[in-house]
Amino acid sequence: MHGNIKHFTTGKNRLRNIVKVIPDFDKNRGGVLIKKNQQYLLIGSIIIIIAAFVVINSMSSPAADSESVEPNFRAAGQMGSQGSEGLNSRASDELVVAVGTHGGEPETGFNPITGWGNSREPLVQSTLFKRDSKANLINDLATDYTVSNDRLKWTVKIRSDVKFHDGMPLTAKDVAFTFNTAANAGGSIDLSVLEKATAVDDYTVEFKLNDPQSTFINKLVALGIVPEHAYNVETYGSNPVGSGPYKFVQWDKGQQVIFEANPDYYGQEPYFKKLTMLFMGSDSAFAAAKAGQVNLAEIPASYANQEVDGMKIISLDSIDARGISFPMNPNAGEKTENGYAIGNDVTSDPAIRKALNIGIDRQALIEGALNGQGKEEFTGVDKLPWGNKEAVFEDGDIEGAKKILSEGGWTDTDGDGIVEKNELKAEFTLLYPANAQERQALAVSVSEEAKKLGINIKVEGKSWDEIYSLCYSTPNVWGYGSLDPTDIYLRYYSKSYDPSTQNNVIMYNNSAVDSYLRTAITSPDQETANKNWQLAAWDGTTGFSAKGDASWMWMATINYVYIMDEDLDIGAPKIQPHGADIFGSILEWKRA
Repeated sequence: MHGNIKHFTTGKNRLRNIVKVIPDFDKNRGGVLIKKNQQYLLIGSIIIIIAAFVVINSMSSPAADSESVEPNFRAAGQMGSQGSEGLNSRASDELVVAVGTHGGEPETGFNPITGWGNSREPLVQSTLFKRDSKANLINDLATDYTVSNDRLKWTVKIRSDVKFHDGMPLTAKDVAFTFNTAANAGGSIDLSVLEKATAVDDYTVEFKLNDPQSTFINKLVALGIVPEHAYNVETYGSNPVGSGPYKFVQWDKGQQVIFEANPDYYGQEPYFKKLTMLFMGSDSAFAAAKAGQVNLAEIPASYANQEVDGMKIISLDSIDARGISFPMNPNAGEKTENGYAIGNDVTSDPAIRKALNIGIDRQALIEGALNGQGKEEFTGVDKLPWGNKEAVFEDGDIEGAKKILSEGGWTDTDGDGIVEKNELKAEFTLLYPANAQERQALAVSVSEEAKKLGINIKVEGKSWDEIYSLCYSTPNVWGYGSLDPTDIYLRYYSKSYDPSTQNNVIMYNNSAVDSYLRTAITSPDQETANKNWQLAAWDGTTGFSAKGDASWMWMATINYVYIMDEDLDIGAPKIQPHGADIFGSILEWKRA
């Protein structure tokens, strides 16, 4: 593929060099030649040029290139010179997609144990369970499961007809190996509840837990299964072997990854036989779509109302919420185990947190920062079954916010527009990931809205490494969105604080909330669990929501915006979690 394009480019360079040499030849030797016979030079030049065109034509002809030529993306976000001809010549069952606005290229490769595909379609690997477009639990590798009375032992039966891409059978040993390895690795999936996974027989695996958490089922949805015989933590991510609907073919780091349909897949056969995923920034992805270089691209919300011939733009709702963490402790000079500063004298005051929650107009943030592509969010889980409608309130109440500040002792005594308390100015820094456009836009918009309340917020973009060292003392714009309520537990349960995982970074501690969270996560009854998740947010007296301790300021759930070929049918998209899951319905995709 790349070789043909490289040769074609070299051929054009040869032509330029030949044409360039002719004047030099004329200058150095032509004086003698022209004097003898000027026609010799003219005829010779014509012959050379014709020969060059013959060489170029032979290099780019169908006889020399039997495969359709793909766009030449020599670097991430850089389009080749083919224009839209590449897509026109590509088979209808091949797709080129541009991703990177959110999920992006995995740093450690396509390894589920280090994060690839967690809670999203991993393409290469299979999972024990999946969820359908309505979030119902459905089987993938699993055929059945049971839970012991004490809820500390989960037994899962798996299919007996599954092979890895290298032809080796997938057994319960591979499942146990995957979960044990992931638990020991301390990856992005929190498996601290897992004591050990054991293969009972070839097609039965047993999970022993150290805490009766009913939410463990969600871990069985999130983690792709890797083969024990072909797993090496150093190399697997660059050459993964799985049992999923697509086989890994090639990864050009910083540019693209290529997958091909797995002919031995046990499930529904994919319509698209080849999937090329380009790693591009959001603006480059939109440019590539306009240029006809890709069939589908995730694009910024700012392009949602654009029109592109031959393509359509769709906007998918999500449960991916954006919220600001408020360090709950004052700055007393304490540090984390890693030596990071703890506490913030301004955000530790509940009047500040409540005033921002009530005074900020969330719809204004959505219309401005997100170009209308989002929904208001008040608890971080409003749209989910465990969201508490009683915790939702009317925002944009500037006068009400000012009253809260005044009653809390915050007044503007020097007339500079910023309230203060005991000579402490109501100002703080708000961090956001420097490469996240929508979070930057939200941070700036919040800062502008806060000025109306007399609160000065300075926004700064930082790398994640910097954010992880500062988040215990400095508010940050985070993103969360999962069908696993364990996220709530890890965010607000006092004992979940862990600087190595960024759990409960604000060091929130409320005994009533702790009690509700423990009841929720250990309850085998979903109705009881949901009720207690809701009470943890607001029970009429206290809770982690803005009506209670106002520990965070949730702003919006974002929409994921995509541009795609007009005839591309992506079926019924699954609920979009944090980072999106556009490939969640890939087996339903086809040309209309």
